[in-house]
Amino acid sequence: MPSSVLLEVPALADFNKAWAELTDWLSRLDRDIESQRVLVGDLDDINDMIIKQKAILQDLEQRRPQLDELITAAQNLKNKTSNQEARTIITDRIEKIQSQWDEVHGHLQSRGQQLHEMLKDSTQWLEAKQEAEQVLEQAKAKLESWKEISYTVEALKKQNTELKQFAKEIRQWQINVDVANDMALKLLRDYSADDTRKVKLMTDNINATWTAINRRVCEREAALESALRMLQQFYLDLEKFLTWLTEAETTANVLQDATHKEKDAKMARELMKQWQELQAEIDAHTDIFHSLDENGQKILRSLEGSEDAALLQRRLDNMNLRWSDLRKKSLNIRSHLEASTDQWKRLHLSLQELLAWLQLKEDELKQQAPIGGDLPTVQKQNDIHRTFKRELKTKEPVIRSALETVRILLAEQPVEGLEKLYPEPRELPPEERAHNVTKLLQRQADEVRTEWDKLNQQSADWQKKIDDALERLQALQEAMDEVDLKLRQAEVFKGSWQPVGDLLIDSLQDHLEKVKVYRAEIVPLKEKVHHVNELSHRFTPSDIQLSQYNLSCVEDLNTRWKVLQVAIDERIRQLQEAHRDFGPTSQHFLTTSVQGPWERAISPNKVPYYINHETQTTCWDHPKMTELYQSLADLNNVRFSAYRTAMKLRRLQKALCLDLLSLSAACDALDQHNLKQNDQPMDILQIINCLTTIYDRLEQEHNNLVNVPLCVDMCLNWLLNVYDTGRTGRIRVLSFKTGVVSLCKAHLEDKYRYLFKQVASSTGFCDQRRLGLLLHDSIQIPRQLGEVASFGGSNIEPSVRSCFQFANNKPEIEAALFLDWMRLEPQSMVWLPVLHRVAAAETAKHQAKCNICKECPIIGFRYRSLKHFNYDICQSCFFSGRVAKGHKMHYPMVEYCTPTTSGEDVRDFAKVLKNKFRTKRYFAKHPRMGYLPVQTVLEGDNMETPVTLINFWPVDSAPASSPQLSHDDTHSRIEHYASRLAEMENTNGSYLNDSISPNESIDDEHLLIQHYCQSLNQESPLSQPRSPAQILISLESEERGELERILADLEEENRNLQAEYDHLKQQHDRKGLSPLPSPPEMMPVSPQSPRDAELIAEAKLLRQHKGRLEARMQILEDHNKQLESQLHRLRQLLEQPQADAKVNGTTLSSPSASLQRSDSSQPMLLRVVGSQTSETMGEDELLSPPQDTSTGLEEVMEQLNNSFPSSRGHNVGSLFHMADDLGRAMETLVTVMTDDKVLE
Repeated sequence: MPSSVLLEVPALADFNKAWAELTDWLSRLDRDIESQRVLVGDLDDINDMIIKQKAILQDLEQRRPQLDELITAAQNLKNKTSNQEARTIITDRIEKIQSQWDEVHGHLQSRGQQLHEMLKDSTQWLEAKQEAEQVLEQAKAKLESWKEISYTVEALKKQNTELKQFAKEIRQWQINVDVANDMALKLLRDYSADDTRKVKLMTDNINATWTAINRRVCEREAALESALRMLQQFYLDLEKFLTWLTEAETTANVLQDATHKEKDAKMARELMKQWQELQAEIDAHTDIFHSLDENGQKILRSLEGSEDAALLQRRLDNMNLRWSDLRKKSLNIRSHLEASTDQWKRLHLSLQELLAWLQLKEDELKQQAPIGGDLPTVQKQNDIHRTFKRELKTKEPVIRSALETVRILLAEQPVEGLEKLYPEPRELPPEERAHNVTKLLQRQADEVRTEWDKLNQQSADWQKKIDDALERLQALQEAMDEVDLKLRQAEVFKGSWQPVGDLLIDSLQDHLEKVKVYRAEIVPLKEKVHHVNELSHRFTPSDIQLSQYNLSCVEDLNTRWKVLQVAIDERIRQLQEAHRDFGPTSQHFLTTSVQGPWERAISPNKVPYYINHETQTTCWDHPKMTELYQSLADLNNVRFSAYRTAMKLRRLQKALCLDLLSLSAACDALDQHNLKQNDQPMDILQIINCLTTIYDRLEQEHNNLVNVPLCVDMCLNWLLNVYDTGRTGRIRVLSFKTGVVSLCKAHLEDKYRYLFKQVASSTGFCDQRRLGLLLHDSIQIPRQLGEVASFGGSNIEPSVRSCFQFANNKPEIEAALFLDWMRLEPQSMVWLPVLHRVAAAETAKHQAKCNICKECPIIGFRYRSLKHFNYDICQSCFFSGRVAKGHKMHYPMVEYCTPTTSGEDVRDFAKVLKNKFRTKRYFAKHPRMGYLPVQTVLEGDNMETPVTLINFWPVDSAPASSPQLSHDDTHSRIEHYASRLAEMENTNGSYLNDSISPNESIDDEHLLIQHYCQSLNQESPLSQPRSPAQILISLESEERGELERILADLEEENRNLQAEYDHLKQQHDRKGLSPLPSPPEMMPVSPQSPRDAELIAEAKLLRQHKGRLEARMQILEDHNKQLESQLHRLRQLLEQPQADAKVNGTTLSSPSASLQRSDSSQPMLLRVVGSQTSETMGEDELLSPPQDTSTGLEEVMEQLNNSFPSSRGHNVGSLFHMADDLGRAMETLVTVMTDDKVLE
């Protein structure tokens, strides 16, 4: 929008801001709607998304008034401005946001309708899928029940009938599968924008299974038909073969008879031709014979045990016998024919043919190598070799017959016959020629025999290799198939995973547990993958080279397994991170506790901190907590620190919504988280979980008052500010309970009982140390607000001592005594009952008028004067110290936090009447305080366990003996100074109110101290400390120097001890004794001489003394760190700029000074809680006025001069004495001036 328009219409800036915020919110909402995907087919996910959509729609409707207000504001702006450009811009933006609103609303409604339709369709698909899976299971069971095919007519008919019935059922079940597929296609088509992986995956699995079932049925049907055809044809083929066999046998018998008769060459050639025809028929029927024999064996297995089986067996045996005889006859016929026609030459040619055939088969066998690298290849090689062995078996009779013929002929034929066979060369003698032919035939026969045996051995070896390879490859294939099946199942499970970002926060833990359980379930798969790798590694290139297919399969299985492992580990990591960042134990829900430009971040120890992106700064405090602390500064004008502290705590209590928390609810939450060990530390997550439980319950009871993330974050911030200022990320359980219970809504005594129970032993008694722990944690609450000095300081020893003195110095106290002591409102705990009175007075309305500001009716506390009739003051005037003419702040008054009754009015009237006749000397003799004061920090002795040790050592590791620190330490002196300063403040305040006119302005007590120091010591102002801050700086420098001197002395003493030890060691060595061990290792031994015993004892004492000094040094260093922290805090409080705030003409001290004020005025009030005045106070309930004395002004000045002699130096101790004496002198001065005024 143009800047000129904004300048002309300033109200447009607010409109633009509201319009931009609503537009951005609608844009984010629209993006969220578009990005929200659901898993189609998952009813739980769809229902969760429907609930989420309803919540978003409800949120949109709740923001409808914001849109209406924006439209109304736009109309008002258009009516108020005459700028046409501004009116056009406003109209355009309103139309645009209305259109965007309607568009988002339409998207929500359409998405909701789509989700309902998706839920309906998914339900129908799941039902159809379930029915399809049922029929698939039935079909699988049917397939598994199938038996092997039987080769009998009855069995085949029965199996065929069953198959047809099953096929009929398959056709009926096809309807279920089609319905499931149609529903799945509808889901995939209509909801493609959402996650449809589950539907697609399950549909593919169903279809793949269904296809496999149909294929098995078809294969079964074909096998049954083939078996039935074979069975029907077998007996016909058998009869036909046997008929041919009979004819062949007849022909063979005729030829055999003819070969044995004398015959000429023509007859021999005719017989050879007939034999060749017979042999051709035999070769043609060889495959038929083997087929009949194989099929017959199948039928025999089906007919096992029946008469038909025995009959068929006899027929098959007869067929085999006759077939063998026929082949033998054929070979005999050939032998006789060859022998009768040039026998030697033919035999020689036959052996040459056999050698050539053997060489051919050897080459063929070599070509079958090497062994294949996969199961199908080896199975094919096995089939080829089976045929090869069959050929060998067929050729064996021929070879045997040829060899036998050679042997017989060589033995029977004379040498003359051989001469005729080989007449050449003529020059050789007949005997030598015969001998050469014999050698030739013998050599050929030996070669045939050798090659035959060699070929058979090679065939056997090759078969052994094939069998071994088949066994190993079969094992590898089965292992790979099993791993592949398991991996596919795992991948199906992995495919069903939803993106982690789409999961509901509450379901993260369930998903994480499921994935972890599944990871444990697939542990055996790792062993299976390892087994596959081992099997594959057994195949070496020198043995069997795995095929590329098998190698790829093994590599694929390993890759899929690694991917699965990585996916599972990554899924677990993502779920763990999501559960850590967004789960119930995370702090993610607390990010909404801050708004831009702030961002909530978490340190490594889980402590939250806050980033301001505008200023590029970080801080520990929540922005709202920072604003709350700034608002508490408004209460610094409350004069009395107990009320000031209580009002701050009340505002804090409301901001944290702890005023809604009952004690019973707090106890239930603490018990629910098992917070019973009070000494145990709690980390940030434990604190957040317990606070979340508390505020969730409060949100259920007070929905519109409690913002859970904001309250949890604010309360955590406050607890860390109180009990973990160093942001270590841990506080004790007792500290957590003390902080929460102190600010919860409960009766005061119920809180006392609960807190006492936490530190009491199992017998119900509490010792000093345990009570010190409770009071220490309690005093941290006002300490965090900077108000600890008015409640006795952070040293709780005096309070513990006061309680046990109240109990007559018993070693342990019980709950009743503790409650009696707390009813006296001890100084260290007075802020807690005042907090309850402040809470009770918030809604109180008194029918009276304030005599100062004229407020009527008085809301809150009402203060009634017991010195003047009908004189009331409201809490604002009383807390600020305002008075009316004729009334003094030290006059006795009574406080009411509830409306008064008539009886109380009469009683107060009587008291006023009595006080009219009482003198100041009476009040001086009967002083009365409204709380139980404790001894100052400089009185008495320390407890057994000093307060400085309570913070730093747990109960179970406390040192056996605690070093007693001096009362002159910096801690005690600072608190003493703060206490004195508070007393001076109240004394001077009374004096100023009584004796100085409203128009005068004087310095506070700090400047008075400086003035008297300068005037009485007769020194330059520059030589004196100019402020308490400078006093503290001087004090810190003095104490730091003192500590440094102590440390230097200790180091020097340590060096002297080491030198003395070295000297003793050298003397020991010179005497020829064994070397001394180092002091920590020295053990008592039997002395060799009195001198040795003395040296050893002295060394032991030195070592012990050195240990004590080191422990002392450590204690001093720790104490020094604590003192530096406290000094830093006091400097911050005392160095704040002084500001004069005038209220009704009365000069008030600055807020920094008000932080140090004591309760010397507040506790002297009468307190009436619940309209009941305390009866124990009697006539001594009045405020104690300053002590009456006859000392004149001259005596006062003399005391002042004596209090500040010029001989005193500049040391800080002298300054403290000056301040003390100044306080007493000021009291005397105020008394004298007050008495003089009364006498006038």
